[in-house]
Amino acid sequence: MAFMPPGAGYDRAITVFSPDGKLFQVQYAQEAVKRGLPALGIKVNEGVVLAAEKRTRNKLVEEVSIEKIFQMDEHIGAAASGLIADARILIDQARLEAQINRLRYDEPISVQALAKRIGDIKQLYTQHGGVRPFGARLLIAGVDAGGAHLFETDPSGVVAAYKAQAIGGGTTTVTEFLERRYDEKMPLDDAILLALEALQTVIEGEINPEKVEMAAISSKTKKFKKLSTENLAKYIRRLGPKPPAKPTKG
Repeated sequence: MAFMPPGAGYDRAITVFSPDGKLFQVQYAQEAVKRGLPALGIKVNEGVVLAAEKRTRNKLVEEVSIEKIFQMDEHIGAAASGLIADARILIDQARLEAQINRLRYDEPISVQALAKRIGDIKQLYTQHGGVRPFGARLLIAGVDAGGAHLFETDPSGVVAAYKAQAIGGGTTTVTEFLERRYDEKMPLDDAILLALEALQTVIEGEINPEKVEMAAISSKTKKFKKLSTENLAKYIRRLGPKPPAKPTKG
């Protein structure tokens, strides 16, 4: 048997565990997500909100072509961070699964079932040679017969339910902010303002409708709806200017 230098196998192959039980390719995929733009979800009794930062690298790019929040079914949406090309493939698969469920059972798919299906697909790509993990995290949000739900799917295939969660860059700052301010009894309008205020803590410069994408699903209507530029502008005006940064000690 040929000698394999330390790191030569488990650092390159997705199917080989390291001596301490890690799959480095999965960890690298998780690092790709941390370098992505921030996105977050907030679940309250009146529904669920998704928000994400978006940037245009070129002034000639049509802003409507840049998406960070996607509709999966009429009652489910998702926010993505990391490699958006990878996320788009998962979104397409989720849309297919949702339609298959409607045709097979004549009812909309539950949010949990769809999140678990996406988690299964991600996990499958961590145990076969010749493939790589999906370098994207998804926050899957929706309202079904069981109420409002928010799930996160990790590149490893882990699926977890949250009351509020942030993914992408600046996660620690946003999560700490949400832990201080979150209240599941707040109205959906207040949850939208809270999501904007949370993003404001990590977005460079002043927040504006061109930097943010948002969607909300009300528990009453159970309909996914993206906020228009005009509505975003109204909420941002209610939010007020960004507070000044605290001076660093030194």
